[in-house]
Amino acid sequence: PALSLMPEKSKIAVIVNPRSAGGKTARRWPEISRLLEARLGPFYTRVTEASGVTGPARDLLRQGYDYIVAAGGDGTVSQVANGFFHQDQPVHPEARLGILPLGTGGDFRRTLGIGSKIEDIVETLASGVSLPIDVGKATFCGHDGASRRLCFVNVASFGIGGEVAARSQNAARALGGGAAFFWATLRTFVAYRGKRIRLELDGEKLPGEFLITHVAVGNGAFQGGGMHPCPRAVLDDGLLEVTVIDSLRMFELARDIRMLYSNDVYRHPKVHHYRARRVVALADEPVQLELDGEPLGRLPFEATVLPARLKVVVPRTSPLAGRQTA
Repeated sequence: PALSLMPEKSKIAVIVNPRSAGGKTARRWPEISRLLEARLGPFYTRVTEASGVTGPARDLLRQGYDYIVAAGGDGTVSQVANGFFHQDQPVHPEARLGILPLGTGGDFRRTLGIGSKIEDIVETLASGVSLPIDVGKATFCGHDGASRRLCFVNVASFGIGGEVAARSQNAARALGGGAAFFWATLRTFVAYRGKRIRLELDGEKLPGEFLITHVAVGNGAFQGGGMHPCPRAVLDDGLLEVTVIDSLRMFELARDIRMLYSNDVYRHPKVHHYRARRVVALADEPVQLELDGEPLGRLPFEATVLPARLKVVVPRTSPLAGRQTA
């Protein structure tokens, strides 16, 4: 699918999570809003929290808004993206998702090539290009025991990742996203014991069980404020990257954690790498999971790909834009 330039006229809505970045977004919003209006023109603002974003986004799309900007953290972006779909089909096929990353992690913006300076982000929203990306569709067990289905745009993970996601949310107010996740990882790892899971990829069961510390299922490449678990992930290839990290001892984590934040993670002897269009994970014990940084439930887990289903606005300099014009 080819990328496209931003249309001259759009019906724009900005969905703002004022609690993102530990509440800093609420304090910065008047200034950011002025910058946006100067470059985008008039727009409708909907202020809400991440957990209440999906419904409003879907409603705005049904009202004819064709450019929805998610202003907040990765969780806000993920929930807004969920609003673009109803029963796996786009609510408004021509609509675009703009990303105004104001959270503590900023992992999805890294994959998209969006910068961190607010002036550059606003310029991307005004003059970037729109390209179709894949979306992951996950089915899993919610905290209440009921089956849930949600989309994810970046990374789903389970094992220590699910437990760290819950702990890091509490630390994110005092620390940056990367620091919060790093600290939460160390704190959680002290009491964490490897979980036994079984994996099925594209209908084929992998032999035996894995005793895992962490499994990342990536549409995007980054998670946890800069950790790089799926460095070969491409947002428009119709595939999910699956990175399995076997059970690590404390000294192994301390010795090798820099590798987990690099693009060399697949070189580690306790890391296994797969690609698949459908991923199923099962366990006989509770294994916590997260989607796009939000701790939402536990295994069993199934993920499939909705190929080229979501149009996202990125800088003209984004590696993704370069790929789609190559």
